[in-house]
Amino acid sequence: MKKQSMFENYPDVVEVEDLRKMLGGISKRLAYKLLAEQEIRSVRVGRAYKIPKICVIEYLLGEEMCHISFS
Repeated sequence: MKKQSMFENYPDVVEVEDLRKMLGGISKRLAYKLLAEQEIRSVRVGRAYKIPKICVIEYLLGEEMCHISFS
């Protein structure tokens, strides 16, 4: 499966509820733990986490960290 086609029905930046669904319905507590420990890279905007979809994909593929380049 190509990285580009994974989760094609999700926006490029997802929130915690989407993350939970993408990871098979994990608990809210586990989702926040993964984000707080930077297992899945994200950006905090106020109190909300914004998670680039590519970071979720990289996490699932077992990459060390998610690296995004803006070029």
